[in-house]
Amino acid sequence: MINWIVKKFEDLSGQELYAILRLRSEVFVVEQNCVFQDMDNKDQSSWHLMAWENDQLIAYTRLIPPGVAYAHASIGRVVTSQTARGTGIGKQLMEKSIEEAAALFGSIPIKIGAQLYLREFYSSFGFEQSSDIYLEDGIDHIEMIRH
Repeated sequence: MINWIVKKFEDLSGQELYAILRLRSEVFVVEQNCVFQDMDNKDQSSWHLMAWENDQLIAYTRLIPPGVAYAHASIGRVVTSQTARGTGIGKQLMEKSIEEAAALFGSIPIKIGAQLYLREFYSSFGFEQSSDIYLEDGIDHIEMIRH
């Protein structure tokens, strides 16, 4: 059974924050072999969507209000635990993220910075490419928007 929780930064417990930062580090830094500054001062303005299963954080996104990362609302730091991949959790995570973003910010466009290899995945949720390919932290990215 997956327990979905969304919280503002100041409402996160120390355990939740640690689990979020650990999962982001495991995937974005270690697994993707990418040295970058994950903590970018956007967490404090964001809402944090967590998927817990058996006391383990298995998926997470950061829901960013308009005007923080982009003029539009944004979904960022989309991550699933290696142990949960192949279960459909990534699809559930994006569906829940879009739903929560609409509840928090209204029915407004959502902009994301996506790793290029995930373009088709995000397209399946209505996101459309809105930029040329750019290099971020050594990985090809594109901006995408969902109206």
